[in-house]
Amino acid sequence: MSDERDLSRLHHAMIRGLLIRGACPTNPELAQQLEVDAPKLEELLRDLSGIHGVVLHPYICEPWIIHPFSLTPTIHWIEAPHASWWAPCIWCAFGVATLAGGKVHIHTSYGGEGECFTIPVVDGNPAGFDDLYAHFAIPPARAWDNVHQHCSMVLPFRSAEEIREWCNRHGLPRGQVVPLHQVARLARAWYGSHADQNWRKWTVAEAQAIFHNAGLVSDFWNLGAKTGKF
Repeated sequence: MSDERDLSRLHHAMIRGLLIRGACPTNPELAQQLEVDAPKLEELLRDLSGIHGVVLHPYICEPWIIHPFSLTPTIHWIEAPHASWWAPCIWCAFGVATLAGGKVHIHTSYGGEGECFTIPVVDGNPAGFDDLYAHFAIPPARAWDNVHQHCSMVLPFRSAEEIREWCNRHGLPRGQVVPLHQVARLARAWYGSHADQNWRKWTVAEAQAIFHNAGLVSDFWNLGAKTGKF
């Protein structure tokens, strides 16, 4: 395993590039910034992936998702005056808004379906939309079994009844319904330090504490006896 400081430097270089120009630096650009050769950069990327600090493409050693950012288009688009970004889920979208700071707009859709809407956000806090919810279909303890599936189903809805109907219609699991403002609070705690130079991946115990402090205390949010990074 690579030195944790090197993984932090790599993570910071990617997040910083995204925040400044709306795109992740390429592998050659990252190698130049970190003053390493291409094989070493790929080693660092794989080690960072090993602790869930980045999601790589399946068949090439390049970043695909650097939570809370997606490097390919999704239904969650965050628009700021100087740049814009995609996010894997509505939780991540508020994470991007937190890191971007200031006033941004999250463009998304109810249940990932046809009706689109926009959420004004200031410093990670939604302006209005007190009556909206997010649905988490898969417990976080199972998120990394298939993180793409987990993220794809963290979606905004207008009501618990709409969520029940959506789950029944698509044959998808019904998990936890969380008010949108509470999701934003979770995102600020979870992602607020992701642009720090000394970033490190949360431990399972730290992740559990973040859920608890955000008021997410049911069994659904229990990470169990897992150890290591989350």
